[in-house]
Amino acid sequence: MDKDKLLKNLEKRGFKAVYFDTKEEAAKYILSNVKNKTVGIGGSETVKEMGLGEALKENNKVFWHWDKELKEKEGLKGARDLAAKADIYLASVNAISEEGSLINIDGTGNRLASTCYGHEKTYFLIGKNKVEPNFEKAMWRARNVAAPQNAYRLKVKTPCAIKGDKCYDCNSPERICRGFLTIERPMKSMEMEIVLIGERLGM
Repeated sequence: MDKDKLLKNLEKRGFKAVYFDTKEEAAKYILSNVKNKTVGIGGSETVKEMGLGEALKENNKVFWHWDKELKEKEGLKGARDLAAKADIYLASVNAISEEGSLINIDGTGNRLASTCYGHEKTYFLIGKNKVEPNFEKAMWRARNVAAPQNAYRLKVKTPCAIKGDKCYDCNSPERICRGFLTIERPMKSMEMEIVLIGERLGM
């Protein structure tokens, strides 16, 4: 990862971008900047590995559909809807190019919609393993690395989940690659900040 090149390109595109060597430093940064807010979280192993789901509850109201208590109270759709209306939204990406393109794939659509609309600000928390030199390689990573790993995690019955090696562009009813979103610039309606982390995080 050429972090200096990536940070420069992100800033040139209008994103705020910061870098931390460790997930602990990055988590401390988020916790110091997000207080007295409602916070929505997309399905994110990166956020989970950083411990932010629980840590943010100390000074905020957190809505995350991976939170068992919230899901039991509001239902899965209800929890996602609350996250979509929060002041702040946290997510990661399936891949990012050093040129500054953010790529996400989704099966339900809540994460794609929530990352780019409806909040004061979205933070993208991104480990070094998700960085690729150009758009083509970033899209390849999203489809052939991140998506199969996520399908395997979800235990869906798709060729990529069973074999775990690549995208088969399948027509399975359980296919999770149903929507692709590329963010090239911050949305006009809200601020977007990229938090790069010098560790392997997420899928």
